[in-house]
Amino acid sequence: MSQSAATPTKSYRVRIEPTADGGGRPPELNAREARDRWLAKIRASSAESTVSTYHYRLKHFVEWCEEQGIASVSHLNGWNIEEFEAHRRARGIKITSLNNELGTLKNLLEYCARIEVVDDSLPGKVVPPKVPTEEEVDDTRLAEEDALQLLDYYENNPDVRYSRSHVLLTLGWFAGPPRLGAIRGLDLGDYHPDEQYVEYKHRPAEDTPLKNDANGERAVSLPQRAIDVIDGYIEKNRFDVRDDYGREPLVTSQRGRPSKNAIRVWMYLTTVPCHYTECPHGNNPDTCEYVDYSKASQCPSSRSPHQVRTGAITWMRNRGVPVDVVSARANASVSVIEKHYDKPNYIEEMEKRRRPHLDKLDFADDGGEFQ
Repeated sequence: MSQSAATPTKSYRVRIEPTADGGGRPPELNAREARDRWLAKIRASSAESTVSTYHYRLKHFVEWCEEQGIASVSHLNGWNIEEFEAHRRARGIKITSLNNELGTLKNLLEYCARIEVVDDSLPGKVVPPKVPTEEEVDDTRLAEEDALQLLDYYENNPDVRYSRSHVLLTLGWFAGPPRLGAIRGLDLGDYHPDEQYVEYKHRPAEDTPLKNDANGERAVSLPQRAIDVIDGYIEKNRFDVRDDYGREPLVTSQRGRPSKNAIRVWMYLTTVPCHYTECPHGNNPDTCEYVDYSKASQCPSSRSPHQVRTGAITWMRNRGVPVDVVSARANASVSVIEKHYDKPNYIEEMEKRRRPHLDKLDFADDGGEFQ
């Protein structure tokens, strides 16, 4: 069974020393310094994952400024902003990604204007492109029928039953569904088989924060099917290891707690459809490069942890689970679920949500009133 060494989660903490020139005038900050100062400021009120996302979104702007020899953000003007946007468009960036990058850049420059290191008018010159409604969210998900076939495959084949792939898919589908970081942060002690639930705890000091910090802490009940798989994994395939903080991860690599990237790659490998059916792309599984650890994410039919989560939320809604219950289990607001996760196609919408109300659209025998 392929394993991956755990690597530390990236952190973008930068020590910011006070800067003064003796006259009270704002200093000259280059793009990298301005970005790091802003991130250091927002870290107090933002999740580390949010800070990391902003760091990545601004990475290209910082590098572009350095390539252009822009030594101070005070030298930036509207033409520079236009040139940077053109530079990113020329790289073929998706409109949603460009919108995110420029929106974050606008936030950075608003901060810079507030501390008077750029002109007040500069933030207004950043105009993120409008994203078409159909591109606002990624509808890609692990479909219900694919998930159930994969789960049946793992349960019915002794060679892979209770494997790491089996437990990952089981957690991703039944245990919330959780985000990637929540799966990674689970300890053996967070799993309660007798009471049939798992606990998600926010432990940022030990490298396992939750997306919504302490607000993400919750207990999620598990069906018996999931209990059986987790128990089997612990007994047969879990490595008896501890992480750097002496904790016992539930899902392990040979060296301890796996990195987020390792879990992401494992889920791609877990959901390759060739496990349970002929390759939908006409490839030979024995020679297909997509079954390789480094290429699994490129398979058009494999799915990421986020896409498994999306599929599981849609499945729960199609099964009639109230949206407020789904919201509590998945730790996402009702509005976020409806926009980003709850993605039935129109056939699913008809069959599983609207058809049960069909009898209300008939006439009663008492003069034509609706039933």
